This record gives sequence, C-alpha cells and structure tokens, in this order.
Amino acid sequence: MLGPVILAASRSDRVRRLVSAAPVTRQVVDRFIPGETVDEILPIIRELTGDGLELTMDVVGEDITTPEQAAAARDAYLELIDRLGPLELGGRAEMSVKLSMFGQALPGGHGLALANVRPVVEAAAAIGTTVTLDAEDHTTLDSMFAIHEELRKDHPQTGCVIQAYLFRTEEDARRLAAAGSRVRLVKGAYKEPAEVAHQKKHEIDKAYVRILRTLMEGEGYPMIGSHDPRLISIAQELARTAGRKLDEYEFQMLYGIRGDEHLRLAAEGHRMRVYTAYGTDWYGYFMRRLAEKPANLGFFLRSVVSHD
Repeated sequence: MLGPVILAASRSDRVRRLVSAAPVTRQVVDRFIPGETVDEILPIIRELTGDGLELTMDVVGEDITTPEQAAAARDAYLELIDRLGPLELGGRAEMSVKLSMFGQALPGGHGLALANVRPVVEAAAAIGTTVTLDAEDHTTLDSMFAIHEELRKDHPQTGCVIQAYLFRTEEDARRLAAAGSRVRLVKGAYKEPAEVAHQKKHEIDKAYVRILRTLMEGEGYPMIGSHDPRLISIAQELARTAGRKLDEYEFQMLYGIRGDEHLRLAAEGHRMRVYTAYGTDWYGYFMRRLAEKPANLGFFLRSVVSHD
C-alpha cells in the first residue's frame, strides 16, 4: 500500500526538501491549498459560499516545537475569525483545528492546547460560528476528547472528528451520538499499527458504515467526511431510514477534490461543507492528501514527469 509509504515520507526532512524544490509542486499544491494568507483566502470563501456551499477553514501547520509557535497558530486563527466577522456568514464558515498546532505534543501539552484553543472557540462563537477539533494519530485522542468535553461545557456546538479505521471508534461513536453533538466521521489518514486500526480498505469501509449508522440513529448531528460515491449513497439511505431531514446532517469534502459533486449535492438541497486549508506550512497537509487517494499521487507524478 502506498499510503503508509507516503505518510512516512511526510516526516522526512530530505523528502520535504525534494518535494518543496520541485518546480511543479506549487502548481499541484494549489489544487488543494488555494492561498497562503487571509487576504488570498477571503475571495475563495466568498466564491464558495456564493455557490451555495459551506466551509470549514484549516490554517495548515503541524510541526510545532515551541510554545511561541503554538501561540502564533492560535493568533492565525484569531486573525481569520476577525476577518470573517464582517462577512456575516454565521455557521456557513466554521473552523477546523488540530490540537498539535496549539502545543498538544509539548511538555504540559494538554493544558497548553486547551488554553490556546479556548479563545479561538470563544471568538468563533462571538461571530456566530463554531470549531471542530480534528482527529490526529491514536496516541493523541484521549487528550483531544477530554478537551472537546471541556470546551462543550460553555460552547456545546464544538465538534470533533472520529476515524473509522480505529477499533475504538465504534465505542466513541456510541458515546458521542448524543443530543447537541456534532461529529465528523472520516476514514482516517495516519499510519496506525494493526493493534489499533483496520488495515484493509474493505474493513475500513464496513466499519465506516457501522459507525455512520450509529451516528444517524443517534440524537447528534452527523458530518459525513468522504469523497466515496458509494459511501455518500449509503449515507443518504441511512439518513432517510433514520427519518432525518436534509438540514439534520451534512456532507464534507476537501477543497480541490470532486468539485462537481460539491455543487451537485448542494443543488439537491444537502448541506455541503468544503474543508478548505490555507497557509505557508503546507507540506504535511499536502502529503496526507496524496496518501489518502492514489489518483492524487498519480496526478503529481505525471506533472513531475511532464516537467522533467
């Protein structure tokens, strides 16, 4: 499987330098990351919302090694929220955050991440929107869920992400499928050992459907994070079976992947939210996009060959 190889490469400084130096890289990166600054991303937000889509915004960057970098990540989100306020988009443009960016892996990281993410959640609420905590590798999840629970005491709309390939997720989904919760279900994009995660695609797909059924039959708000046409069709059927209205769940897909499907689902009356990343520290995000979908890797390699 290429995915684990690419994920391993995402942690290599040597590969980072090679990929970053390739002349074609910027062209391919732009497919997934449409800007580096708030000024560059605001027109994209206006365009997508004008097309009837919703967004969740991610400021890319995960290699945080100092508390000062974690504070800078917090401030980047606060700047984005400050600029979004006058657009009066409400919940149509929310935030997605990785707690690793807020210092979770540093000494005292749990408390540091909570202290940094709290003002972001508060600022988002002040302009009528919210924050979803992204899931990272399995060793970080107990901390993420504890921070999620703490934030929901004052801001119950705070969402979280669960990953279908992890064995623990079916139990997590049962706990989270409660009234008022917002849960995004994804397949998972980190290299995880066989002791904690399904390794085969068909096993992950089956787990995804089981978990999604739990969320649809629960009292929370499911967010279906998938580009898989079969899973999207199954999600629609599970929603109908559960008696859910179109505004009682949503689909989420990445910017740059299946854009026509984004518009089709929105035109059918579904809530369709586009996960839109921006920023200068794009490498880790870009490599995970390649790992998730072989077609993305093929696109990149063909571009490199054509420019050789």
